[in-house]
Amino acid sequence: QLQLVESGGGSVQPGGSLRLSCAASGRTLDYYAVGWFRQAPGKEREGVSCISSSGGRTYYLDSVQGRFTISRDNAKNTVYLQMNSLKPEDTAVYYCAAGWPLSKWPPPPTDFDNWGQGTQVTVSS
Repeated sequence: QLQLVESGGGSVQPGGSLRLSCAASGRTLDYYAVGWFRQAPGKEREGVSCISSSGGRTYYLDSVQGRFTISRDNAKNTVYLQMNSLKPEDTAVYYCAAGWPLSKWPPPPTDFDNWGQGTQVTVSS
């Protein structure tokens, strides 16, 4: 069974950077699309970014486009989310999730059936 573990969260000042990692175990990530989602207190979960199994297609939420970069290293069974120019509104628990097959692109949350436990990101001065 595929297990996902996020790491790299923390507290940072506005304008700072963090790199989140999503490490998989139990199965190879090679065939899975991987997405990053976030949920802030009192708000609904939203999809932040997604990368196809090959890495050839990516998706970004409009509000993070140009600031966040998703990438994957299938040899390390890991997906990354580089977050630059962080803003207070990026504060949330970030989750990674893997899914296959996909119903469409970008995939809806229902396409992802393997989820990590989440990592807290706090952006505050």
